[in-house]
Amino acid sequence: MIRVCPVSALSPGESLRVDAEPPIAVFHTEDGEILAIDDTCTHQDASLADGWLEGCEVECPLHGSRFNLRTGRVDAPPAKKPVRTHDVVIEDDHIYVELSDEEPNLPPGVTLGSRS
Repeated sequence: MIRVCPVSALSPGESLRVDAEPPIAVFHTEDGEILAIDDTCTHQDASLADGWLEGCEVECPLHGSRFNLRTGRVDAPPAKKPVRTHDVVIEDDHIYVELSDEEPNLPPGVTLGSRS
């Protein structure tokens, strides 16, 4: 598990990027849910943590693809492939992310370890 931050450090409506391989985006929805997905849009290399959070969806800041934070499903193109979701555990008022065992759907030209 990856220790992310104290719950109090991520206010509702905010997100943050977690260094992992590939990076993870953690979101705190206005409804109080804390959810984690792969941070990289599957259409093109853009950070979803920098996107716009609305309800349980995030909109990619680059071309507007929307992803469901609970399922990873694409809710609006141009992305066609979903992002992985990751389990979130709250323990002792800290957020932890349990990484998925599934293969990530990375955008064209991006491979694991290709970022510096």
